[in-house]
Amino acid sequence: MSDNTQGASMDRILQETSAVGRKLEGMDTAMSALTAETRSMRLEIAGFQSQISGLDHRVAAVESQVVLQTNRDQELLYLRSKLTDLEDRSRRNNVRFLGFPEGIEGTDILSYLRDTLPKLADITFDPPLEFQRAHRLGLKRQNGQDRPRPIIACFLRHGQVCQLLQLSRRQGQLRLGPLEIRLSADFSKETADRRRAFLSFHPRLCHLDVKFGLFEPARMWITKNGESRTFYDPEDLKSFLEGLHDPTQSMESTTQPPQDTQNQTRGKGQSEIALDTDGRPTTDPQTRGRDLKRLTKSFDDRGQVLQAVAMHTQLPDRDKSRYPLKP
Repeated sequence: MSDNTQGASMDRILQETSAVGRKLEGMDTAMSALTAETRSMRLEIAGFQSQISGLDHRVAAVESQVVLQTNRDQELLYLRSKLTDLEDRSRRNNVRFLGFPEGIEGTDILSYLRDTLPKLADITFDPPLEFQRAHRLGLKRQNGQDRPRPIIACFLRHGQVCQLLQLSRRQGQLRLGPLEIRLSADFSKETADRRRAFLSFHPRLCHLDVKFGLFEPARMWITKNGESRTFYDPEDLKSFLEGLHDPTQSMESTTQPPQDTQNQTRGKGQSEIALDTDGRPTTDPQTRGRDLKRLTKSFDDRGQVLQAVAMHTQLPDRDKSRYPLKP
C-alpha cells in the first residue's frame, strides 16, 4: 500500500473519530441537562409529596370535623325534637276558643269560662272546672269589626280538656245562643306548621281511594288497599302520593272550548252534549238519548252522573225504556 493511500485512510479515521467525539460531547451535554432536569423533577416530586402529606392531614382533620359536626347536627335535631315534644306536653291542658266576641268575658275571664263552658258543651263537670290561667291571644284590635281574638285557657285537669275536644270533634262547632264557638288544641309552632302542611294534602287525598286521618300531635294515617301507613313528615307523604295514581291528573282540561252554535260542549268531562243555539240542552228525545248513552258508559265523573240523571228525568216516558239509566 502506498503512503498516499495510508495517509488518506488515516485522515478519514481521524475525521470519523473527531465526529464521534463531537457526538459524545453532545451526548454528555444532553446527559448533564437530563440529569439536572431529573434532579429538578425529584425536588418537585418531593415538594408534591410534602404537599400531599399536608393535604392528607388537612383532609383527615376536615373529615373529623365533619363527623363531629354531623354528630352535633343529629344531637341538635334530637334535642329540638325533644324540646318540641316537651313544649307540646306543656300545652296539653291548653284549649283555644274561637268565636267569643271581644269584651263578652267582662273583667273576670276565668269566672266567665267557668260559667259558660258547661252551657256551651251541655256537660256537668264533676269536679267543677278549674283553670290555671286564661287570656286573649294577641294585641287588642282597634277596629271593632275585626274578628275577635281567640281565648286560650289552661285547664287544671287534662280529663276535662279531653272531654271538650272530643265533643268539639264530634259536633264541629258548639253553639251558645247565636254564637258559634270552635275549639282547638294548642300546639307548638313546629307541630302546628307540620299539621298545616299535612292538611294541605286534604283535597288531593279526597280524590284518591284512601282512608286518612290526622292524629295528634302531627301524624297522618293513610289506609290504601288494606295497608296502613303512618307519616310523621309531610315530605314523606308528598313522596308517597307522587307514587300513587291520582285520577285528577288524567282528567281533561277545564278550559272552556270555543262555542259553536252547531256543535257545542259543556264543562269538564261532558263530551259532545248537544245544545240548542241559545246554549241550552236540546229537547230532541233522540239526540238527548244518544247523549245519555254516552254519559252512562262511564260514571267516573260526578258531574256526568248528575247530568245523566237530569237528562233521564226529562226524557218522555216512552224513551226512558229505550235509554235506561244504568251505572
